[in-house]
Amino acid sequence: MTILVTGGAGFIGSNFLHHLIKETDEEIVCIDKITYAGDRKNIPSVVRLYTTDIAVEGSCESIFKRHNIKTVFHFAAESHVDNSIKGCSEFIHTNISGTVNLLNLALKNEVERFIHISTDEVYGSIDEGSFTETSLYSPRNPYSASKAASDHFVMAYHHTYGLPVNITNCSNNYGPRQYTEKLIPKAITNILNGKKVPVYGDGSQIRDWIYVLDHCHALMKVWRNGVNGQKYNIGGLCEVRNVDLVKKILTMMGKDESMIEYVGDRPGHDRRYSTSIDKAKNELFWYPLYTLDYGLQKTIEWYESSRN
Repeated sequence: MTILVTGGAGFIGSNFLHHLIKETDEEIVCIDKITYAGDRKNIPSVVRLYTTDIAVEGSCESIFKRHNIKTVFHFAAESHVDNSIKGCSEFIHTNISGTVNLLNLALKNEVERFIHISTDEVYGSIDEGSFTETSLYSPRNPYSASKAASDHFVMAYHHTYGLPVNITNCSNNYGPRQYTEKLIPKAITNILNGKKVPVYGDGSQIRDWIYVLDHCHALMKVWRNGVNGQKYNIGGLCEVRNVDLVKKILTMMGKDESMIEYVGDRPGHDRRYSTSIDKAKNELFWYPLYTLDYGLQKTIEWYESSRN
């Protein structure tokens, strides 16, 4: 049996591939379109890469048949909110149409587990408390709306056709190999290049941060212990204001707050995300292990070394 990982040239997918090859002897193949945010060098040499679009039915179907795929980890997605605000057609194409195409192929080829990696942004913003798996969806930008739609299709295929699925809704990831459009790698690379770090609005937006390796551990728990048809929220228990996070990175890199540049806020910018991990902790026996200081230091070291 073969494991398919979509989006394995991207940030979270590539980190998962490097973790997965240490955890299983099964054949692993990857589908990745290699967009601007992906790099084929991120993919381990033992993993077979197919450079195709997940929304293209014919080419993906041949991969399913050729490799007897029985497990799918579906990471592939357009994910940058700013890009979705400028134009959402690619988000509809990849995040919705691409997911539905994979669901059809999974059903046709009798896949035994379809694990859909999603985001806590589908729940929208929350002033108090934390999102749970039963929280109502309230996406507030085109990116999160496209991911919410894909989540609904995954569960619809489970309830309508009996496809064995799980959905994980994870908080903000950070770590090695993340494309520099996102907050933490942008801050680190700007500092390394002597540029100011842009912060939206007053920087008071709160995010729950998780080191990417903790996310990878959680996904392995879902694969091995997750209950068919269930959703699991994955979070880092690390809520930080954006501006405070940037200040911490500046301090760790020996710089001061003069490097911050406050810029106009993003339209529809969610004020706070907070993700309850009680279900994952109680049912999967998973808990985040890495502190923010440890994860940031490892991330900074990776971007410093990747410059050389």
